[in-house]
Amino acid sequence: MTALWIAHVTVTDADAYARYAQGATEAIAAHGGVFLARGGRYVQLEGTDRPRNVVARFPSLERAVECYHSAQYQAALAHAKGAAVRDLMVVEEV
Repeated sequence: MTALWIAHVTVTDADAYARYAQGATEAIAAHGGVFLARGGRYVQLEGTDRPRNVVARFPSLERAVECYHSAQYQAALAHAKGAAVRDLMVVEEV
């Protein structure tokens, strides 16, 4: 089953986060991930509002988790530490 990587983000350092986004894009693609939403318009109906929302589809939940733990993604993630407040989850599609 495919899985969705869903991130809700408030960026606090745009330059550092841009470095993260570049490296993360490459890591996600290398693990079969395809972006479905990346920023863009949204309507917050409930819960905590985060102005940046990202959804990527992976071939499986395992591939998405593998991506997160990969050296390539972790190197990119180092740029996001202290540059954003993030919530990230992976959910299997039905």
